[in-house]
Amino acid sequence: MFNVFIVEDDAMVAELNRCYVAQVPGFQCTGTASTLGEARERINDPTVAIDLILLDVWLRQENGLDLLPVLRASGRTADVIMISSASDAPTIQKSLHYGVVDYLIKPFKFPRFEEALTAWKTKETQFRAQKQYAQADIDRLLHGVAPDAAESHTLPKGLTLPTLRTLCQWIDAHADLEFSTDDLSTAVGISRVSCRKYLIWLAQINVLFTRIQYGTTGRPVYRYHLLTEQHALLKQFCQ
Repeated sequence: MFNVFIVEDDAMVAELNRCYVAQVPGFQCTGTASTLGEARERINDPTVAIDLILLDVWLRQENGLDLLPVLRASGRTADVIMISSASDAPTIQKSLHYGVVDYLIKPFKFPRFEEALTAWKTKETQFRAQKQYAQADIDRLLHGVAPDAAESHTLPKGLTLPTLRTLCQWIDAHADLEFSTDDLSTAVGISRVSCRKYLIWLAQINVLFTRIQYGTTGRPVYRYHLLTEQHALLKQFCQ
């Protein structure tokens, strides 16, 4: 279980973020702070477990960015995801300079929040499990996928990572099965129209092979099966 520390001066927003954290598997909120002083105390307290910090920029009369050098000086290895309405270039550039792993601009929706935490968990889990790295491993950690394939694997507008993950997990569990859009839609409880969009995209990037089945009457049925050589890529979408 990963421990998340929230630094946010708006009590309602802090509670919303805490509830969001509780909805993402593998995470729990280990505490909140509304001022930099409170945050410094928690960071410098060795009894408090912190793996990830959700940090706002504007904290009443304070700037949340001032916590970043304090965190690095503390010796903690906790990572930071910025969550703020601040969208100006200097703020974002300074955040990236200090190595924040993601930046969410308020207001945002839960799928984007879930995506940020899930992506961090995937990388952190690999960091903890792996002792030595090949170039391909580093490319996956820094870019998500191999650099030469990153563009083609960018989700089209209207598709989301959580839904893609749900569909790919079902396909992974039935890797030897040929299936139709209706089969997938019924199995995962997602509309046929929505499933069809994801299946078309997975076929376009050559994860799935498409076969058209013609019947005696009615429209042809599109049937899909996983290309064996692309199983590793499908696994990435399952995470």
